[in-house]
Amino acid sequence: MRKKLLEVLADAKPGFEFEGKTDLVDGGYLDSFDIITLVSELNDRFEIDIPVEDIVTENFDSVDAILALVEKLSEE
Repeated sequence: MRKKLLEVLADAKPGFEFEGKTDLVDGGYLDSFDIITLVSELNDRFEIDIPVEDIVTENFDSVDAILALVEKLSEE
């Protein structure tokens, strides 16, 4: 699942190294447009539905946080 997530992230922001970053939103690496694009791609690729209340900085600040969100929603 992590590999698939990294592919989605690479498509969203080609050439950017996401691994090891823990401040993707807070550090300005992902802006609101990037987040909306990611939400759409994650919904499609993982066949999940990310609710509005889960679109918060904490869920998108690192690969691990995004992965945890995707895994949680995949189990529901």
